[in-house]
Formats: sequence, structure tokens, C-alpha cells
Amino acid sequence: MDHCHHSVWQPRHKTLRTNLENVQRRATKLIASLKDKPYLECLVALGLPSLEHRRLRGDKIEIFKYVHGAYNANRPKLHPHRGRDTRGNSLKLAKERSIRNVRSSFFSQRVVSVWNGLPDSVVTAPSVSAFKSRLDSCWADQPGLFDPECYH
Repeated sequence: MDHCHHSVWQPRHKTLRTNLENVQRRATKLIASLKDKPYLECLVALGLPSLEHRRLRGDKIEIFKYVHGAYNANRPKLHPHRGRDTRGNSLKLAKERSIRNVRSSFFSQRVVSVWNGLPDSVVTAPSVSAFKSRLDSCWADQPGLFDPECYH
């Protein structure tokens, strides 16, 4: 589940996301010492973020690479934000209107809001590894790290 490119596919419906999370839930129950513990306790004990958190983190890493020029060919349509709004960061992106619900799950649509909400100190990191470190520090206190229901 985690070996594919993060931005290629993401489950759009909650049912699919729940089904994927259930695979990880069952896998944690295979560990004898965690067999009778609640799922969230298993994730915390293993230091394993929820799949939903990992998908969101993967999206942010991909958009960081995109904004900083790592991809040259076949780039999705992402444009710099041209508004006067100074909240958020200096590398904000414009979000295109999505008439169809299906389009809202496209990479170029789903990443903009979360990217624009990151602080400038994170998005202006000098490298991908620095970005990951700053992003993880920024997210350290968020309950969604281990709780997949936080994102719904």
C-alpha cells in the first residue's frame, strides 16, 4: 500500500479509506503483545501513523517537490496564488474551481488547501529532507497522526 507513488491514486470515498485502514488494523492484531489493545493504542505503540496521515504527508512532499522544480514534464496544472491574502505562506497556490465532484479528488485540486495552510518556515525548506523534518515538527501535536477519523 505504501510503495506506490503517493499522488497516483487516493481513495475518494470514506468506505475505501476505511477498508484500507482496516488492512493495517488487522495487521497490528498479528503482533501478540498488541492483540487485545485498541487500534489507536497499537499505532501509538508501534509509532505508526494512520494511513490517512501518511497519504496527506505524501501529498505535501510531492507538492513541495513540484513547487521547487523537481518535476519538469507532465506536471499537473498548479498556478501561484495571485491574491492579496497574506495569511499562510509565500508559496501559496491558486485553487481552480471544481464543478464536478470527481475532479476535487485530483492531485492538483486536493493538495492546494493543505499546502496553502502550511507555515512559510516549512514550505521554504532548502531540501526535501528538511521539508519532511519541518513538516513532521509542525504536525507533531496533531491528533490525526494516529487517528484516521480526525481527517473525515
